[in-house]
Amino acid sequence: MKNTFGQSLQITIFGESHGPFIGVVLDGLAPGLDVDEDFIRSQLSLRRPSGAISTARVEADEYTLASGVFKNKTTGTPLCILIPNQNTRSEDYDKANRVARPGHADYTAMCKYHGFEDYRGGGHFSGRITAPIVAAGAIAIKALAQKGILIGTHIYKLADISDREFEDLNEDINALNSKAFAVLDETAEGRMQEAILSAAKDADSVGGILETAITGVPEGVGEPWFDTVEGILSHALFSIPGIKGVQFGAGFDKVCRRGSEFNDPIRNDNGSIRTTTNNNGGINGGITNGMPIMIKCAVKPTPSIYREQQSICLNTLENADIAIEGRHDPAIIHRARVVVDSICALTVYDMLSARFGTDWFVG
Repeated sequence: MKNTFGQSLQITIFGESHGPFIGVVLDGLAPGLDVDEDFIRSQLSLRRPSGAISTARVEADEYTLASGVFKNKTTGTPLCILIPNQNTRSEDYDKANRVARPGHADYTAMCKYHGFEDYRGGGHFSGRITAPIVAAGAIAIKALAQKGILIGTHIYKLADISDREFEDLNEDINALNSKAFAVLDETAEGRMQEAILSAAKDADSVGGILETAITGVPEGVGEPWFDTVEGILSHALFSIPGIKGVQFGAGFDKVCRRGSEFNDPIRNDNGSIRTTTNNNGGINGGITNGMPIMIKCAVKPTPSIYREQQSICLNTLENADIAIEGRHDPAIIHRARVVVDSICALTVYDMLSARFGTDWFVG
C-alpha cells in the first residue's frame, strides 16, 4: 500500500475520484516557506478542464489547508491539503456492470484489492488524484523559485504536430507558466487543438510528448546507482497516470549515434564550469552537473474512449464488449503538463533537502 514518496520531503496522497475528499500530506517542508494561495489556485486552474478539448467534469478545486500553515507560512509540521469532490456522476460507472475498461487499471485493481476497491471514476487510480499533487507542488515551485530554480513544461508533440524547441530557457519557462495551453510556437496551439477535436469527433483520443526544463539546480545533487537524479525523477514521474516513457537529455533521440556526437564537451567559462551541449540532460553519473535538467515524458492517449471495445466482465471473467459512458478527455496532455511541473518540483525539493538540509530553503 505504497502511497508515500520521498525521503527528506515525504509526499502522501489519498482519496478516490468519487469519494468525499482527495488530498495530500507533505512532511518535511522547511518552516517559514511562503504559502501563496493565489498561486495555488492559479496552478490548479492549469490542471482544470477547459472547453471541448477536455472532459465536461469540471471541479472548483476549492481546497482547505488543514494543517502545517500559519499566517501564510509553513510551520514545518505536516502540511495537509484537502480538496472535496463535488461534480461526480457515479451512476455512469454503475451502468458498466463491472466490465473492465481497456487501458485502465480496472482489472489490475481488482487483482490487487480483491474487488473491494472503489472503482467509480477509476477510484484511487484516477487522474483526479493529481489535483492535490498540483496544490502541493505550487508550494515547492515557489520555494525553488526563491533559490533561482525554475521549472517549465511544453507540449513538445501532439499527434504529428510539433512545437518549437526550447531556446532561451528561463524566458521560455516564464512564458509557458502563464499559458493555459503550453506551447512555445503559438501557431502550433490551434493545430494541436484541432487534432484533439478531430479525435473527439471520431469518439477517440490522442496523446503526445511533454518536454520539461529545470534550470538553476546546483551541481553535486543526487547519488550514484540507486538514488540517481534520473532514477528518483523517473520514479516520481511514472506515478502520473498516463506517463508511459521518460527520457533525459537527448536520450532515445541520439543514443544510436557515436560517442563523439553524444558527449558534452566541458569548458570553464570565466570560472563557471559548463558543457557546450547538453545531450546528457544536466546529469552525469546520476548527479547534477549544473546544466539544465531536460526531460521528455510520453503521455498516452486517454484510455476512456466512446468506441465499442473488447474486454471482460470483472464479475465472471467472461468476454464482454464495452462502450464507455461518462465524461472524458479526448486528450490529457495539456492538463498533465502542470502535474509534471509539480512532481518535478516536489522531487527536486526533496533531493535538495537531502543534499543541503531543510533550512537551505529559508537561509
